[in-house]
Amino acid sequence: MDKKVKAGVPAVPRHVAIIMDGNNRWAKKRLLPGIAGHKAGVDAVRAVIEVCAEAGVEVLTLFAFSSENWERPAEEVGALMELFLTALRREAKRLNENAISLRIIGDRTRFHPGLQAAMREAEALTAGNKRFVLQVAANYGGQWDIAQAAQRLAREVQAGHLQPEDITPGLLQTCLATGDLPLPDLCIRTGGEHRISNFLLWQLAYSELYFSDLFWPDFKHEAMRKALADYATRQRRFGKTSEQVAAEARAQC
Repeated sequence: MDKKVKAGVPAVPRHVAIIMDGNNRWAKKRLLPGIAGHKAGVDAVRAVIEVCAEAGVEVLTLFAFSSENWERPAEEVGALMELFLTALRREAKRLNENAISLRIIGDRTRFHPGLQAAMREAEALTAGNKRFVLQVAANYGGQWDIAQAAQRLAREVQAGHLQPEDITPGLLQTCLATGDLPLPDLCIRTGGEHRISNFLLWQLAYSELYFSDLFWPDFKHEAMRKALADYATRQRRFGKTSEQVAAEARAQC
């Protein structure tokens, strides 16, 4: 029986995806440079990981740096890259101690070789951990993800391993950066904006959306628990009627 309809048991999303927005505005509100907001956001990342792991979430995907973020001022981008490198080196050990596996998705080719090496090292250190998957989207865009999946399948057709008619939504999904993981059940965006900004475009097709007015550095334990509690009240129908969903739940009891 689905977790949502078990008596007394709250629904827990298997996969939570978060657009961490509002770092710059948090800093400006305090008359601080933008990078101060990004640094403060690291504490929110730790808090959200703790809540998700405790709740039984299996996968947490964080949108850390989009493919469009390169258009920001060079000074800010440089500071973000330094912060990313520092956080990787510092947090990888913490993640490993807590049996959390780290994965980084996105086009890495634009990153400095030293940062690329740090990514590989952090992933290798935590690769065997099974408690929880933390997935960080860096230089990631949903359109890029779909395009690289299509290119991968086109190469298979070109090589004679596939026919065009063999390409189904299910097959394309396996070629996405998240292809071996469950689809996101819940997508959260902080900072008061109500859009998904080229994040996991394919994967979010049936995700529940949750928007918070809090800037990301302020989105801590209580805010994350509130988002999970809100998710637990929702009925996920996937195109069916409420009556159909209820009947299926009764049949599984």
